[in-house]
Amino acid sequence: MSDSFESKKVIIAGGSSGIGLATAAKLAGEKAQVTVTGRSAARLADAAKYTPGIQTTVVDSCNRKDLNAFFDAQGNFDHLVIAVSGSLGAGKFADLSLKELREGFESKFWAQLNTLQAALPYVNKGGSITLITAISAISRAPGVSGLAAINGALELMIPSLAKEIQPLRINAVSPGVVDTPWWDFLPVNAKDDTFGQYAAQLPVGRVGEPDDIADAILFLMRNGYTTGTVLRCDGGLSL
Repeated sequence: MSDSFESKKVIIAGGSSGIGLATAAKLAGEKAQVTVTGRSAARLADAAKYTPGIQTTVVDSCNRKDLNAFFDAQGNFDHLVIAVSGSLGAGKFADLSLKELREGFESKFWAQLNTLQAALPYVNKGGSITLITAISAISRAPGVSGLAAINGALELMIPSLAKEIQPLRINAVSPGVVDTPWWDFLPVNAKDDTFGQYAAQLPVGRVGEPDDIADAILFLMRNGYTTGTVLRCDGGLSL
């Protein structure tokens, strides 16, 4: 597979901010034809305004009918990045709302699988699919058992899927602590303190930026000899 993304057609599901948008910007800079989806028309409008060269379409990845219509309209394409995420499912298990955990599965696990299944007939065989999971899948930290279940379930599927859909490639990137809107549930001062604590314990000495993860995603997209892999990009958090 060519190292160039020029004129390649790429779809980034859930790319209106954070890691997905950073990936879109890098690909657009390499002259790919990038379409970003998301549920919020306002956020997509902002993404298009500040990220020249991308197209945006409102699509709810929890709605299979919408997904089918979207991919049918798009036709064949080369690469798919699924950055759809959600914030529900965190907390100590004794106090964890199982209703919220179910909603967490709906907004990430099922949304990613819906997107993947709807897209499969349209992905060119020389292309790739990349899922975005999270280091919570293996971190074993208190308070993340629910998130571990969501992200771990996605990661466990990757090797089997790679064999099922060959020669099409599928991989996942597992980010650590990254400065994205995912953390906006915290007040500014609390978020700064949290990031400072993580930076002090991480071997790289800082929390991640969306561009760090975008670089890992582009590596997996570009490398035609990598499939069935979960790539940890976590600053050493999992060590």
